[in-house]
Amino acid sequence: MLDYSFYDSTRIYATSMRYLVAMATYRTYPEIEIKFSNSISMGIYGRGVENDINQEMLKNIKKEMDNIIAADYKITRKQVSIDYAKDYYGSLGYDDKVNALEYRKEKVNIYTCDDYKNYMYGYMVPSTSYLKDYELVYLNPGFLIQYPRREEKGEIPEFSNSPKFFDVLSKAEEWSKNLKVDMIYKMNHRIENGDAKKLIEICENGHDQQLKTLAEKIHARKDVRLIAIAGPSSSGKTTFSLRLEQALKTYDIKPLMISIDNYYLPVEQAPLDEHGKPDLEHIDALDIELFNQNILDLIAGKAVELPYFDFMLRKRSFKPAFIIDEKTPIVIEGIHALNDQLSQHIPKHQKFKIYISPFSQINIDYNNPINLTDLRLLRRIVRDLQFRNTSPEETLDMWPSVRRGEYKWIYPHIENSDFIFNSELSYEFAILKQYAEDALNTIDRESHHFIQANRLLKFLKYFKTIDASLVPKHSLLREFIGGSQFEH
Repeated sequence: MLDYSFYDSTRIYATSMRYLVAMATYRTYPEIEIKFSNSISMGIYGRGVENDINQEMLKNIKKEMDNIIAADYKITRKQVSIDYAKDYYGSLGYDDKVNALEYRKEKVNIYTCDDYKNYMYGYMVPSTSYLKDYELVYLNPGFLIQYPRREEKGEIPEFSNSPKFFDVLSKAEEWSKNLKVDMIYKMNHRIENGDAKKLIEICENGHDQQLKTLAEKIHARKDVRLIAIAGPSSSGKTTFSLRLEQALKTYDIKPLMISIDNYYLPVEQAPLDEHGKPDLEHIDALDIELFNQNILDLIAGKAVELPYFDFMLRKRSFKPAFIIDEKTPIVIEGIHALNDQLSQHIPKHQKFKIYISPFSQINIDYNNPINLTDLRLLRRIVRDLQFRNTSPEETLDMWPSVRRGEYKWIYPHIENSDFIFNSELSYEFAILKQYAEDALNTIDRESHHFIQANRLLKFLKYFKTIDASLVPKHSLLREFIGGSQFEH
């Protein structure tokens, strides 16, 4: 049994489950190759590359999975040459894996389980009997693999239907496919063919179009007075908010930006976490009543003295009173912005909720997707080192706590949003690579973060690089690599 107090336990289980499903599918339906995509409802979405998988087929695959688990086959790792791996995968018709290996210079690992061989990016469990806890949920035209999660203390999460989340992932996958960047090797081909500048322009235009559509939707809702923005760490919320402000000015809408951070109660009034320390991420750490009263008064055209935290005096102070007109919406951004508990007294029809996150849909090969979280983690490592004097190890130390806060306070409210903004730029791994590699290489082999750093470095090796000077100054990516035209 895996130790779920270990941070990478969930990742190891997930990697092993992908291997198990691929193996069972190969044994049951050898003509079907499985493509795994990113997390939905804390599970892994999979589907056939060329063939849909129906419910009867899924039952047969599950039956074979259970047989493999019961057999308790050992899973062994062997390092092989690139040429051997190419020949082996080529003999099976796995062109996606052969093409991916074009960009690996050193040897690669292949995992063997009974008579089945496959490469999975990441570490695996020692044998198949470790994988007895899982569920398969049919999601036409594919399925969802559910498995124990560290965030759920080793339990399988309850399935939550998330149509908005699934829709934005599907659109992101279609975008990547049309742009020919759904596989790393395809992106590399574009870069090698001198297509990097055009790729950047297309991706940036994609953000422009999303912002235009969003501004149109807000303009069409004449009764909107509160625009709430939330998203997980390193989604690009700061630049997004500033660019949204610009987009709204096209419709002569000049929003008032209010920081939720100014509504924190004194630390001694904050609720305590399980360790008896002030939990500043808890929604009850905010002065909810004052926030609601301020917003309602502003909407009513009353003069309001907004709070701000005076760091010199170490206490709350207030700005001079001011009034806004009926055409001025209020923009808030923060971890609790989408939570109705925060804006409980504001009428629903006056609120417009925006969720922002990068939904990267790029794979190493069909069996190995790049984790959505890894893009945000790389963004944060690069940004923290450049602008916050925070080392990669310190960022990795904080990351589990950051993730816990996201699962508790942000993700439950995604489906209540009015608009989901995909802040991913399909070319950004090729930019972040040159910054992230230098940062991650500072982590010593003796560090408890070495495995995590090494895992990130390994998948970055697949990417060709793009000259960072090609990234426009208004780009959301500049929030992390520097050189933005916006003040952060």
